[in-house]
Amino acid sequence: MWFKNLQIYRLTAPWTMTAEQLESSLAPQAFVPCSSLDMQTQGWVSPRDNGMLVHTVNRQLLLQLGTEKKLLPSTVINQVTKARAVELEEQQGFKPGRKQMKELKEQVTDELLPRAFSIQRSTRLWIDPVNGWLVIDASSPAKADEVFKLLLKSLEVLPFAALRTERSPLSAMTDWLAADEAPGGFTVDQDTELRATTEGKATVRYVRHTLEPDDVRRHIASGKQCTRLAMTWNDRVSFVLTESLAIKRVAPLDVLKENADSTMQNDDERFDGDFMLMTGELAKLISDVVEALGGEEQQKKAA
Repeated sequence: MWFKNLQIYRLTAPWTMTAEQLESSLAPQAFVPCSSLDMQTQGWVSPRDNGMLVHTVNRQLLLQLGTEKKLLPSTVINQVTKARAVELEEQQGFKPGRKQMKELKEQVTDELLPRAFSIQRSTRLWIDPVNGWLVIDASSPAKADEVFKLLLKSLEVLPFAALRTERSPLSAMTDWLAADEAPGGFTVDQDTELRATTEGKATVRYVRHTLEPDDVRRHIASGKQCTRLAMTWNDRVSFVLTESLAIKRVAPLDVLKENADSTMQNDDERFDGDFMLMTGELAKLISDVVEALGGEEQQKKAA
């Protein structure tokens, strides 16, 4: 159950809400499937399909946002609307105006929605009161914002801020490549992206390709900076660090899989064991990444 992508935020005040209080706060925003006229619905779902909206293990909290969205392409709506407009023109003897076309399009949408297919997806949220992290398993800030919007709707106060470090990932990753030396505890892997700061934004990508120091330095000397860098932490977790301080393609390595407790008897025990392992390792990984980037930006943290 490892998170694949980490959008990382800092809790700016101690987390004092109990799991029971959090459960009560989330309940009014529980997920409800789309009705025949809904294009999309979002709400909290149970991370373990047991009816509980908050799953707690060793003081770590797991939440899950559920989303259902109807698949109704605008091209289909426009095509049907156009056909209806032709019929309307024949009936009334003149082309429908802008207002009529708008009403016709709304009518077509309402008629097609009940027959549209829908897709469901979920986005997980991990709250770490012990180390002060709030982490969303989302591939983009936009997906993370969906979680925050509902979280802010559910809670009166949510003390968090974007994680900011003294050194930007862009500058640090570029320096690591230029020096051909990763920070302590990390190794550089074979995927990276270097992008120019000029208007054309010329980009070079290495995919499963050995990074030759001289080649990389030539690109850096020509004005390119590292925007993505694949790395391994302590031979335990591989990941890709991005210029926005998101951590992507997170994967536990064999040493962690081998250490997993094989004595666990059922799915619930295995899930909780995996969750404990994941949160323990990722909390340390995040801390070490922050340290490698010069620590947290003190002014922002104090704010």
